[in-house]
Amino acid sequence: CIATDHITVLGKKVGFMYREQSENQEDSGWRFFSGEETQDYVDDPTNMDIYSLNTIANYDPTIIPYLNAAIGSSFGRVKGTNR
Repeated sequence: CIATDHITVLGKKVGFMYREQSENQEDSGWRFFSGEETQDYVDDPTNMDIYSLNTIANYDPTIIPYLNAAIGSSFGRVKGTNR
């Protein structure tokens, strides 16, 4: 999966996640963001990296129930909650 440094470096919770067609067999297709990133931030590839899906689930276990969702799915956190 791909996740921004907001999650892996700054320790923010996943605020928005979506699943697209995977790029290769090792890619789950999931993309994770805090929801606070600007477009300029996201456009800079040095602000994100490739991770094991398990790694991001360890950072934010609230994503786990959604990980089997179909390609094309997207989810946003209800602000101030774990939903």
